[in-house]
Amino acid sequence: MKLKILLLTILTLGAMTVHAQKITGDWKGMLSIPQANMELELIFHITGEGADLSTTMDVPAQGATGIPVEKTSFADGKLTLSAAALQFTFKGTLSGNTIEGNVEQMGFSLPLTLQRFESKLPGNTALPSTEEELKALAALDKGNYKYKVEDYFAKPKASAFQLSPNGKYLSYMEKDDAGKRHVYVKEIATGTVKRAIEEKDELIKGYGWINDERLFFVMDKGGNENYHLFASNIDGSNTRDLTPFDGVKASILNMLKEQKDYMIISMNKNNPQIFEPYKLNVVTGELTQLYENKDAANPIQGYEFDKDGELRGYSRLVNGIESELYYKDLATGEFRLLKKTHWDDTFGVIAFNYASKNKDEAYVLTNLDSDKTRIVLYDLKQNKIIREIFANEDYDVSGLHLSRKRNYEIDLMAYEGEKSVVVPVSATYKELHKLMEKEFKGKEFSVVDYDDDETILLIAVQSDKLYGTYYQFDTRTKKFTLLYDLMPQLKEEDMAEMRPIKFKSRDGLTIHGYITLPKAALEGKKVPLIVNPHGGPQGIRDSWGFNPETQLFASRGYATLQVNFRISGGYGKEFLRAGFKQIGRKAMDDVEDGVRYAISQGWVDPDRIAIYGASHGGYATLMGLVKTPDLYACGVDYVGVSNIYTFFDSFPEYWKPFKEMVKEIWYDLDNPEEAAIAKEVSPFFQIDKINKPLFVVQGANDPRVNINESDQIVTALRARGFEVPYMVKYNEGHGFHREENSMELYRAMLGFFAKHLKK
Repeated sequence: MKLKILLLTILTLGAMTVHAQKITGDWKGMLSIPQANMELELIFHITGEGADLSTTMDVPAQGATGIPVEKTSFADGKLTLSAAALQFTFKGTLSGNTIEGNVEQMGFSLPLTLQRFESKLPGNTALPSTEEELKALAALDKGNYKYKVEDYFAKPKASAFQLSPNGKYLSYMEKDDAGKRHVYVKEIATGTVKRAIEEKDELIKGYGWINDERLFFVMDKGGNENYHLFASNIDGSNTRDLTPFDGVKASILNMLKEQKDYMIISMNKNNPQIFEPYKLNVVTGELTQLYENKDAANPIQGYEFDKDGELRGYSRLVNGIESELYYKDLATGEFRLLKKTHWDDTFGVIAFNYASKNKDEAYVLTNLDSDKTRIVLYDLKQNKIIREIFANEDYDVSGLHLSRKRNYEIDLMAYEGEKSVVVPVSATYKELHKLMEKEFKGKEFSVVDYDDDETILLIAVQSDKLYGTYYQFDTRTKKFTLLYDLMPQLKEEDMAEMRPIKFKSRDGLTIHGYITLPKAALEGKKVPLIVNPHGGPQGIRDSWGFNPETQLFASRGYATLQVNFRISGGYGKEFLRAGFKQIGRKAMDDVEDGVRYAISQGWVDPDRIAIYGASHGGYATLMGLVKTPDLYACGVDYVGVSNIYTFFDSFPEYWKPFKEMVKEIWYDLDNPEEAAIAKEVSPFFQIDKINKPLFVVQGANDPRVNINESDQIVTALRARGFEVPYMVKYNEGHGFHREENSMELYRAMLGFFAKHLKK
């Protein structure tokens, strides 16, 4: 009897020990799948206690995070996880920091061992709203609407059309049923299509033709912006990571069309703060460094190569605020100081004048002796202007285009005013321009690609009501052929008008912008308004054309206001400089004056105004709720700065050489007077002034605006008792690029606006 009692005691104690073991936390294991000859890492995040346990699952290789697990149970040391939608069940037994068990899915049973680990996800993982909470928010967007979020934000079935240099092939990205966008190559003569590049776990952020046989593509990891360059043959063979270096950001400087197997790239391989040029063999991956950036304190910020790959000049950042442009003496090979300018002055080579016998001639974009940038023909050796090529008295000139086939003749020049303006120059382009004007009347059009022979052209057409169409134009037959309508489901007649506007700021500055008006506003009704300040802020601007955001908002009855406030680009350097050290102050005044202008026109209900923006626009959202809380009913902060102090401290390494420049644009925290202003215009320090609903959105891997910027504003507001919905995606960076994430964001945003703007 004593023995029986003893055994019962031991068993009871054992059971108590098992029950006392903690199951909550982060667990990971490697699932071996012999049928697919692969291994897949699975991560589970278990929270709660007792009968209220809940779990989410991550599959890093598939870029999937936060997958809900409907059922979580833990009893007698046995863990069961079930995700019915995935036909997935895991059953395992806990022992210490290990769970031994099996995964059952779609008739297969596979062993899986989970190990406890400390999650290293960025930010405070306890802060984001649950999937259920965000779905409940999205569900508030009620109504019988003709168009859904996916009609605007599902990526086109096919896009990014390009021609091969020889004109024999047409490449494009095409989306499969899983949302992956692969690159395909179509032989134009036969119609034969082959997949050249497969999109796997990471998004293809861009691609293009290197030569007739080989393509490049660009990827980073989870939105961290450390871009790698890859290359693949057009049949999908010989795929190679050309820049296989951790923590390195690569970019293309020159394609070297005269040397088909080479390009010139830039990398911060030797020092994370410094970018240096390399000649890259796109077949073998061989790298040759072309120049050494020796002065880390005064780094080279730009290199100028000619079409033959010869380094002709470079610009150096001195003391963080001055630019020194050096030009190579072709006779001696020495680099001589050509210009010394302030960082916000413009003097840059657009292209060398290869049509001239004088190899020192170049087309230069400059505003050194004018307010607006203009194009001049310049003798770089003599350091003097030969003649002015093109200027506009109201707007900065943006560039020109040369015909390689016709001995580098100027085809066109361009600038952006209220809309994009192209000025034809050559007889060839004048003829083409007339044909396009006739064919695409009332729309914006541009030649986006062409073969080396300039026989076959790709033309993109868009407007404020047309997302975009691609046409092929044959210069021999003068015939336009429709290739693809990017968004055929969006009918022009249903889309809203984007109207250019102009008004005076309170201190007399002329401010430009755009307002997208739903049909109700055009009928004389006062509608809710969403104010959408742009990012940057310096040198960036909003433009006329199709905007999926403003069209989505219009489909729900909201007008959208976009203001090119002082410091925006395209309006001259005086306008740019007028915004220096005015972020959060006069730049916000301009936005507010735009709102009052919209109200004065009778379009807007003054009691139903929201503010929403990304990056600096996210900061402007927070600052708007601080500065003029009575003006706005609510706000959406998307990857926005909340604290100028922590924002400066979190710069990525390659931004740090530009810190002095940032001080001139924002505020110098080493200057007590400016530091005080920076604190006044940091929403985090004015949290008590925010009294309107706020929705916060963040990419966890954002290298520009660290997740802490969002975490701290959410934490501070919730500490005051505010309900703050908070969406975080752990496979995104500075903005959401994955289709599923983007659509989830806009659904939740529409629900948020419906809650606070609808009557």
